[in-house]
Amino acid sequence: MRTELKSQEKIVLITRPHWLTILFPLLIGVIGLAGGIVISIFGLFFIGIPFAVILLGYTSYKVFERHRNIWAVTNLRVIDEEGIFSIDTKESPLDKINNVSYSQSFWGKIFKFGKVEIQTAAEIGDTVYENVEKPGELKDAITTMQEEYKTTQMKKQAKEFADAIGNANDNDIGTELEKLSQLREKGVISEVEFQAGKKKILE
Repeated sequence: MRTELKSQEKIVLITRPHWLTILFPLLIGVIGLAGGIVISIFGLFFIGIPFAVILLGYTSYKVFERHRNIWAVTNLRVIDEEGIFSIDTKESPLDKINNVSYSQSFWGKIFKFGKVEIQTAAEIGDTVYENVEKPGELKDAITTMQEEYKTTQMKKQAKEFADAIGNANDNDIGTELEKLSQLREKGVISEVEFQAGKKKILE
């Protein structure tokens, strides 16, 4: 993967377009090789060799393109990465994803490929991944990481709340009340929790 990972970010799953997406290019490569050989047998090397090189070059390009086009799930985001000579990426942060679903056609069930749709916040919009290899695994990896991300955030917020109350004895009460107020503004704690924490600080 070419996208640089953030601090403490780890890759959970990498998948790519299904191998059927390169079936036609592979067929073209076979035709190019066979055609080049046949043409060359008749002495037309100046036609046969370029013919084979061009078609095999096309096949190689499409195979390498599939290898480069990936969908990666980390503990922080989902990354859509593509491009050979350049790189084009789109990412969906886990906390912005509202729903993940996948679907498979009749042939998709047989050959294990399908479509994955990620519904995100309004400003990001929906993202659809077509011809995904093992779409169920991609969907499950995203939902699993979402749950882990939410659990981590809840623990972090609980620690911030506890620290704001616990440090009141050692630090300036006004400073700790300000921290508590900021937690309420961020939505980390409710008004009831704020009032309870405020009361404990002032005791």
